[in-house]
Amino acid sequence: MNRKKHNYIGSNLDDFLAEEGILEQCEEAGAKYAFTMQLKEEMEKQSVSKEELADRMHTSRSAVDRILDPCKPSTLKSFYKAASAIGKPLRISLG
Repeated sequence: MNRKKHNYIGSNLDDFLAEEGILEQCEEAGAKYAFTMQLKEEMEKQSVSKEELADRMHTSRSAVDRILDPCKPSTLKSFYKAASAIGKPLRISLG
């Protein structure tokens, strides 16, 4: 039987992503995705629309759309304002 050699058997995903040079980018995208999902969930629980969130944040609806889009960059300040607007603390931690 002819078997292919798999270079990544036994390694973990972080090692693979680091070797590919995209670990940091993937971690950032994952963190943003987790935040946006939590924010959307809380908005649903509180029946807060995007327009209402924008009003509470003193910003535009398009700015809220950017915050809620995991593929768009956002600032920590934007995350803080969004969390405050729904009455939740923003927690940041290291590993």
